[in-house]
Amino acid sequence: MSGAAPRFTVLLPTHDRADVLGFAVQSVLAQTEPDFELLVVADGCTDRTAEVLAGFPDPRLRVFDLPKAPHFGYANRNVALREARGRLVAFAAHDDLLLPDHLARMGALLDGTRAAWGYSRPAWVSTDGVIVPFGVNLGFPDEMQAFRERRNTIPAACIVHTRRALEAAGFWPEDVPSAADWVLWRRMLEASGGRAAHLPVPTTLHFSAGWKRSRHAGSEDVRRLVAIADSAAWWPAILRHPPDGEPEQARLWSALETGGAAWVEALRDALDAVLARIGWASVHPPGPGDEPTLAALERLAAEHDAALTRLAAEHGSALARLAADRNAAVAARDGAVAALAALHASTSWRITAPLRAAARLFGRG
Repeated sequence: MSGAAPRFTVLLPTHDRADVLGFAVQSVLAQTEPDFELLVVADGCTDRTAEVLAGFPDPRLRVFDLPKAPHFGYANRNVALREARGRLVAFAAHDDLLLPDHLARMGALLDGTRAAWGYSRPAWVSTDGVIVPFGVNLGFPDEMQAFRERRNTIPAACIVHTRRALEAAGFWPEDVPSAADWVLWRRMLEASGGRAAHLPVPTTLHFSAGWKRSRHAGSEDVRRLVAIADSAAWWPAILRHPPDGEPEQARLWSALETGGAAWVEALRDALDAVLARIGWASVHPPGPGDEPTLAALERLAAEHDAALTRLAAEHGSALARLAADRNAAVAARDGAVAALAALHASTSWRITAPLRAAARLFGRG
């Protein structure tokens, strides 16, 4: 391919999500940072994916139409990435949206910090259009430890890394059935000495994957945040976008297109306000007007107590089973000892004593 190498490569893998893919592609092509190539990896698509992509005659878009690869198609991602020309690599999911300044802000973050790997603050969207903030910060040692050892807390679309970091990490692992992004991020962090650049500003909207069949993407953390939104009268209206017979991505893309930069800033302000309200409610005695937040927090506390009660009951049952097994074993042992003692005290045992002695004598001979 001729021409100067672009600043960014944006990787967008997809498999049979023609219903929302177009919104994801539009959100990439609408970036305020224009210096990028968009590599769409069609992983064995059998729906209208090709037709949707044909509707974007942008020279920055390149499609890799490949047969289905194992698992989530990680091998096909590597096919495209080995032809990537950008110095920085971003990720776009086929069912997520990038806010217009995502590439510009993340590029400035990595260039300004000279980091090889960085991420923005996640913003999750429930299947009924509720947007919740997620305040992950890997700068805290305990959060970094949890990220490395327990679970992934950052959607892939939030992350941008250098091409050099990708090569050092060995590209996407192709032999894992799921969560290859988490494996790759940890490899990159290891290669860079654990350094992660953090942008505490939402630059993407992350939606629940259709295959998870979950309002809150199967995340307990997101479920708790959505529960607060359900009960809080103060929850900002800009963070509620119930779809009306259409995918939630369509509803949010329409709001983004209509509202423009002012809408994006209002969205970010609202997400910051939610984090502040939750923090306030967690340490401040409730007062007039605090009932919705208090009710949500009390419900979460009740769920926690119920879980502890259930675990205590299960623990008690396990201990009771162990005690019963132990008592049965002791009873069996005592019965065997008693039977042996009774045998030794019996008349037949005394009568046959000379025979046993003779057998022992001849046995030694």
